[in-house]
Amino acid sequence: MTGTIKKSEIKIAFFDAKTYDREFFDRENKNYGYEIKYFPVKLSADTAQLAKGYNTLCLFVNDDISSEVIDKIYENGTRLIVMRCAGYNNVDLKAAFKKVHVLRVPEYSPYAVAEHAAALILALNRKVHKAYNRVRDHNFSIAGLMGFDMHGKTAGVIGTGRIGKVMCEILRGFGMKLLAFDRYPDSAFASRCGVEYIELKELYRRSDIISIHCPLTKDNFHMIDADAISQMKPGVILINTSRGQLVDTAALVEGLKNEKIKAAGLDVYEEESEYFFEDKSDEIMVDDLLARLTSFSNVIITSHQGFFTEEALNNIAATTLQNVADYYSGNALKNEICYHCSESPCPKKTENKLSCFPRDEK
Repeated sequence: MTGTIKKSEIKIAFFDAKTYDREFFDRENKNYGYEIKYFPVKLSADTAQLAKGYNTLCLFVNDDISSEVIDKIYENGTRLIVMRCAGYNNVDLKAAFKKVHVLRVPEYSPYAVAEHAAALILALNRKVHKAYNRVRDHNFSIAGLMGFDMHGKTAGVIGTGRIGKVMCEILRGFGMKLLAFDRYPDSAFASRCGVEYIELKELYRRSDIISIHCPLTKDNFHMIDADAISQMKPGVILINTSRGQLVDTAALVEGLKNEKIKAAGLDVYEEESEYFFEDKSDEIMVDDLLARLTSFSNVIITSHQGFFTEEALNNIAATTLQNVADYYSGNALKNEICYHCSESPCPKKTENKLSCFPRDEK
């Protein structure tokens, strides 16, 4: 029914909904008038039945969009998934192909994530979290709070998409030397920003601070493992605001214990779905690795809040609902992803002109 469906027939099931999601999406939805049902639970095989009767699902980073779940929602009539995020490693794209169209928000605010990564660096270097707690207890000693000048030090940025580029510009403002690794180096950007593209091994060896800004793929799972850490400069600060599974947590813990890694700032964690975005303050933490990480005074963990700015949430809501409008209006789906989309241009989207595969007309 694409191209002829009425707005009143567009029904969106919104999973893992939080109060701020409602605020920004309800405000943006005044421009569209879609029927939205907010579910606080995450999408999974156990909750997929809640999607029955909804032709569209709005999902987030910790929803389970596995082959089993896709089969269930497809049987229940869902034909469109709109991800309110950039990442899609939790989507089985091969299972979705020719069943459910998947669209995402490829960019919402590179400044939000890059600025958060910079905040983690500053807090760890100057021990702001420790100083805050001391002063709260009326302890005004500065012993043990010494940091270092970032000016003149070397930063290694892994991934120079929009977020990585903004991160380079921020760190350049501190007077840092900039190294970068990317599968597709941008020579024009490198020349303009004073960035030196090098191989990962050399980046590990030379960097005082390493910040990760790349998507998670099957090829870079646990990219930061024991071997990678062994190649790093002693006393490195490691920052990850991308995806938790880029870092082998057990190896990170060992690197912190033997002081190879001086400090770590994490906005993501590889098993975060059970904890992040939730209030677990009254529960015992059963994840031993996460519990170990939280015990280090030189580790700062934030709960995947790098994206969490007013500007980013406005852009996420606007792009997500425009993606819905594009699908049901028969427009080109510029933000669609399928398992071929790692190839540029996507051969399936080129073949079908407007989309990765023809839209379901039933």
